[in-house]
Amino acid sequence: MGDAVPVATLTAGQQARRERVIAAALELAAGGGYDAVQMRDVSTKADVALGTIYRYFSSKDHLLAAAMAELTAGLHAQVTDVPPKGTSAADRLVDVYKRATRALERQPELTAALISALSSPDAGVEENAALVRGHIAGMAQEILADLDAKVRDDIVSVLGHVFYSTLTAWAHGRHPFSHVTQELEKAIRLLVAD
Repeated sequence: MGDAVPVATLTAGQQARRERVIAAALELAAGGGYDAVQMRDVSTKADVALGTIYRYFSSKDHLLAAAMAELTAGLHAQVTDVPPKGTSAADRLVDVYKRATRALERQPELTAALISALSSPDAGVEENAALVRGHIAGMAQEILADLDAKVRDDIVSVLGHVFYSTLTAWAHGRHPFSHVTQELEKAIRLLVAD
């Protein structure tokens, strides 16, 4: 469909329409998963013209990836608002990631749809996937602030890969959701010395 209009250039009215589109996509995905998000249905639910939606999002996957970026921004804010529990950095990281995964587990259809969209080669998806990675990394950065920056970045990168790969395996029915938290905790305990 072409390149989407950059978010930074949107007027307040355009930003409001974009937010309605994302909210509609989230609602549809929560109710029926990836296949339930049809752009015409998003258009109707958001009361935004289909052509306008394609000005903001190049594809359904781009739209869902943008929704995932917004959700992870919200998770990041929630997680950082409540100090993590635990006496060690590893304990605190486990607490943060468990809270983040619980939020995703509560809406399995939505989470599976968002994870499926993040696998798309769409350029808009990659842009939003980078935002998602940044929000996930942000959840760990403060806890690991005492480490050398390169070591901290490497730990956060590996945890991001574990998070994404286990969520993908769960979304495709290969593992129960508990596998996500178990593998994250295992990776944290191996990577972060007490």
